[in-house]
Amino acid sequence: MLEGVLIAESLRVGAELTGVPLHITKIARVEVNSATAEQPQQWTLLDFAAGEADAERLAEQLAASLAPTGGWYVNYNTATEAFVVFAGKVFRYPRGQVEGRRQAQDYARSTGIPEPQLDWQD
Repeated sequence: MLEGVLIAESLRVGAELTGVPLHITKIARVEVNSATAEQPQQWTLLDFAAGEADAERLAEQLAASLAPTGGWYVNYNTATEAFVVFAGKVFRYPRGQVEGRRQAQDYARSTGIPEPQLDWQD
């Protein structure tokens, strides 16, 4: 089973995720102090789970569905791998691997994502 968090506001208008069954385990609205000028101050967090066999397909769909501006990403983990997905770009690395995480964080910084938002779990 893979588990992760999707910020609803990160999806581009017209985006659809289909063909990968997602089980929503929690929905929460939060106030964000570290939002960029292009991000809203309130986010809708969708905690989700899915089958590990769908991990790669989900990454591809999310990469095609995230807004290309605003500094957004989605992260999720399988038992052994971390996935960090940006618009058009996927980072996949063994959980706990420092170099894989560093590469994803460096890319995130290059897209304007602020440091406090680079807090995903892997």
